[in-house]
Amino acid sequence: MNNRRVIVKIPASTANLGPGFDTLGMALSLYAWIELSVCERTEFQLYGDGMKGLPRDKSNLIYKVAQLVFKEADVTVPEISISMYSDIPLTRGLGSSASAIVGALAAANALIGSPLTDHKLFQMATALEGHPDNVGASLFGGIVVSAWDGERADYVRIEPPRQLETLVAIPAFQLSTEKARHALPSQISMADAVFNVGRSSLLVAALASGELSIIRHAMKDRLHQPYRAALIPGMANILEHAVEYGALGAALSGAGPTLIAFVDSNCDRKSELEQFLIQTLKQAGIAAETLWLSPCVHGPQITIENMKEQPALSLLDRIKGEVTA
Repeated sequence: MNNRRVIVKIPASTANLGPGFDTLGMALSLYAWIELSVCERTEFQLYGDGMKGLPRDKSNLIYKVAQLVFKEADVTVPEISISMYSDIPLTRGLGSSASAIVGALAAANALIGSPLTDHKLFQMATALEGHPDNVGASLFGGIVVSAWDGERADYVRIEPPRQLETLVAIPAFQLSTEKARHALPSQISMADAVFNVGRSSLLVAALASGELSIIRHAMKDRLHQPYRAALIPGMANILEHAVEYGALGAALSGAGPTLIAFVDSNCDRKSELEQFLIQTLKQAGIAAETLWLSPCVHGPQITIENMKEQPALSLLDRIKGEVTA
């Protein structure tokens, strides 16, 4: 263990997919990387603008999550070297915290010989995140249908339809999950509950069967998006009209502010759809970056190296060529 270096590549995720509030998630082809090794004194190398302001001491999330793994496995590893780089923007609704949690769990587990099962890591990740959708997607890849009762998390993984592609519009402002949750009502009507059960069930069936034409009807929601629309100017317009510009359907990604459109990869209106998203947000006074992302079909990719046999390169040097920035 003392000579082992672990590098983990973790996918981003989108959650809810419209109606599946806190239950549906999908991994996306945007990544974070975490490197762990044992050292004499805990140290941090956090790369990129997205890491600015994050703790560089033992209050750091990666360190704390790693220690939870060591405790669960009854192994003592007090001092570790932590490096991280992420292309996943923070607090934008693309699962940045979930990817950090899953990456730290997977890396720490691999560092000590992988004594914990994926099922155990999923339970730990869900308890840490507070809901299973994002962590399930980042841990297992593909589309994850999940449920959590506060004690146990369960899931079923669905292979994404081969022709499914996504377009995300990432507004140039952050929106904390806490603030987005404060916008939600404490109670909803029976009619709205029934509406969402139907749409969420329909969406899962459409994705599992590859019936992409059903998605436009299945991604509608009455539980959270109508209440969060005021936090993201232009959102309501995009959700209502994206299908007129070639989208299969559109939704708020997680708690937002990122918006995501599902697209058939054979669609010939991709440029038109992209301009619709950019211009709609621009007219509402919001600058946004767009990215075309495929579903990611795998969870964390783990590389284990012997530090005595490998050159002492930085994490950035090791992943050069893979990052999008």
